[in-house]
Amino acid sequence: MDVPDFDGSRTSSRSTVIDSIRGCGMPIFGTPKRDLRQKIMMPQYLRLAMRDAIESKDVAAGDSHFASASSVGEVIPPSEAPLVVFINSRSGGRHGPEVKSRLQDLMGEEQVFDLQFVRPHEFVQHGLGCLERLADLGDLCAEKTREKLRIVVAGGDGTVGWVLGCLGELHKQRREPVPPTAIIPLGTGNDLSRSFGWGGSFPFNWKSAIKRTLDKASAAPISRLDSWKISVSMPSGEIEDPPHCLRSLEECSLDQGVQTERELPEKVQTEGELPEKVSQYEGVFYNYFSIGMDAQIAYGFHHLRNEKPHLAQGPIANKLIYSGYGCTQGWFFTQCKSDPGLRGLKNIVRLYIKKVNCSDWEQVSIPSSVRSIVALNLNSYASGRNPWGNLKPEYLEKRGFVEAQVDDGLLEIFGLKQGWHASFVMTELISAKHIAQAAMIRFELRGGEWKEAYLQIDGEPWKQPMNNFRSTFIEIGRVPFQSVMIDGNGE
Repeated sequence: MDVPDFDGSRTSSRSTVIDSIRGCGMPIFGTPKRDLRQKIMMPQYLRLAMRDAIESKDVAAGDSHFASASSVGEVIPPSEAPLVVFINSRSGGRHGPEVKSRLQDLMGEEQVFDLQFVRPHEFVQHGLGCLERLADLGDLCAEKTREKLRIVVAGGDGTVGWVLGCLGELHKQRREPVPPTAIIPLGTGNDLSRSFGWGGSFPFNWKSAIKRTLDKASAAPISRLDSWKISVSMPSGEIEDPPHCLRSLEECSLDQGVQTERELPEKVQTEGELPEKVSQYEGVFYNYFSIGMDAQIAYGFHHLRNEKPHLAQGPIANKLIYSGYGCTQGWFFTQCKSDPGLRGLKNIVRLYIKKVNCSDWEQVSIPSSVRSIVALNLNSYASGRNPWGNLKPEYLEKRGFVEAQVDDGLLEIFGLKQGWHASFVMTELISAKHIAQAAMIRFELRGGEWKEAYLQIDGEPWKQPMNNFRSTFIEIGRVPFQSVMIDGNGE
């Protein structure tokens, strides 16, 4: 059995502290508040024009503000680094409303959008559309503002992914440039924030930290992030209570579905029968997809939190409840009544991958001991852990791997055996079970004695029904365009 080598060892607690300090910045003297406002605030007529366009859902609603500004006869210069902030005011516990108030104080109310009232797609369609319309009417200030605009998202990984997905529509509509995105971490895991140097937790000195974050976001360099499309094709039926990131498509016959568009090659023989009708779901993720015991625990935890929110009052309480679910579900101690033959994913899942620059599907064996499979995009998982590990060149070459990056067009696929193994992996004492690196992935769920499987993407779990005789397919492929991020690690 191959044992991976590591370059260095870092405890997760130390990484969390360092990430938080780096993400918030530590200089004692920063940009004065007045200078920051002057740098990031848009001219008033543009702020009002965008506000009216979004509220009325009409990009032409801001024309009157442009006309008023033009009648003065003076040339209005654009701001140096215009910013717009999206905030999930329900994130961060009691801090959400306070953070919103602080942001409005620093940059004006019209440039801070509460996601409870303004959805990201509304901003993309009507807010940015207003700037583009004014630019077409000859407004040079609006044109420069649209070109230089940057986004800051105050929320958890789910909120960041929501905004990134809506901004991605600009690629499809050929409305470049796509504004790059920075993050103020208000969630629990904050793995996207950690990966791009914006910290892993909400800082104690949050008022000054937010000011420094806005200042850094206005000038930091740009990085790229792969995003991944997931397609679920199942026998006729529906997923009960699907996550927000999955949307249902119309039911269709198999010859109209995803299997025909990407026909299964001769070498890939399906285990179950192919259904006449299929139900399809699609979504996009940025961090990870997983199937198995970890998703089952997440599913139980999320339902308990929704039914009894008073039990989940903070990160510590959440982790205690999460650990409790791990024990009751057999993650640490397998229940005696459980059939040993049903414990491993190998009994219900077949895994196929495509490697870079390869058109053929390759079946990959799943170790019999693996009870959870994760396809990971970032180098941060489960609140800053790195289960794939920092592997030495010799081991990478031996396994045919390359060093993992967030923009390399590859997903790292690894397995977790049981709770004790997962615990040692999360403390970075050992690595996860390396399975493969892939540019495309296909899972076939076979059913058999299992009635359902548990899946999750970016922390949003669901229960996937399975059929005893007909296969369910889950296919993952990279979105053609990459998300544009502001790199908080950059100088």
